[in-house]
Amino acid sequence: MDVFDLVPVDTLIRTALAEDIGAGDLTSRLTVAPEAQGRGEITVKEALVVAGMPLVRKICEAAGGGVNVQELAMDGARVMSGDGLAVLKGPARKLLATERLILNLLQHLSGIATLTSRFVTAVAGCGCRIVDTRKTIPGLRTLEKYAVRVGGGFNHRHRLDDGILIKNNHITAAGGIGAAVLAARVGAPHGLKIEVECSTLGEVNEALTARADILLLDNMAVETMAEAVRRISGRAVVEASGGIDLDNVRAVAEAGVDIISIGALTHSAPAVDIHMTLFLE
Repeated sequence: MDVFDLVPVDTLIRTALAEDIGAGDLTSRLTVAPEAQGRGEITVKEALVVAGMPLVRKICEAAGGGVNVQELAMDGARVMSGDGLAVLKGPARKLLATERLILNLLQHLSGIATLTSRFVTAVAGCGCRIVDTRKTIPGLRTLEKYAVRVGGGFNHRHRLDDGILIKNNHITAAGGIGAAVLAARVGAPHGLKIEVECSTLGEVNEALTARADILLLDNMAVETMAEAVRRISGRAVVEASGGIDLDNVRAVAEAGVDIISIGALTHSAPAVDIHMTLFLE
């Protein structure tokens, strides 16, 4: 099923419209004639990777229809400053009432896709994947993870029920890495991989002895990561995370890891500059 046809997306749009419009757009009601027809041109003011275009039509439909949407760019497109994304035609009041939500989502999702694309480009040729985390805005995870894919990245767990990632607090509660992995192995659904977070080479050794499927190297120096990769020697998939940015991601990739997970893709991607200009028809 297309991500934009999911019930959570429709619910999000209805909730967001109600949050923004309230009892009605007071300013437009007082300043814009009810019969006025308009054309809203959505354009970008910087180079970016587009994400979220199908939401434009869905928002207009959820607001009561009557707006014709002409898409000028598709998700995944790389556009330059001045390029158009869409033209909306319909009641001027309706265009103004939906403008903010349309722009908020396009700016946020395109920002995520653009930042992800920069990370993917930075590690090109290294054979590793850029993936996201669960550090998302509550209620927006489905769309934010979609935007990561649009930018060329991959998704880590969507929810706590679709993967086993044993972190330091689990290790403490279980009584050690070996005990945690054993307990997970006994109770895990068939075929589900077990991942263990390791912050030291000693923990890497413990996780290897416990036969974990994936080792997450957390906040390690690049030199330590390279040693960990050497010790692992193909016996487990290697993921790196923590303290990784565009300045050091290439060095992390060249240390030999298979996956680089970056929370900033969703929690810190800057909104890109997109705006709508209204013309009366």
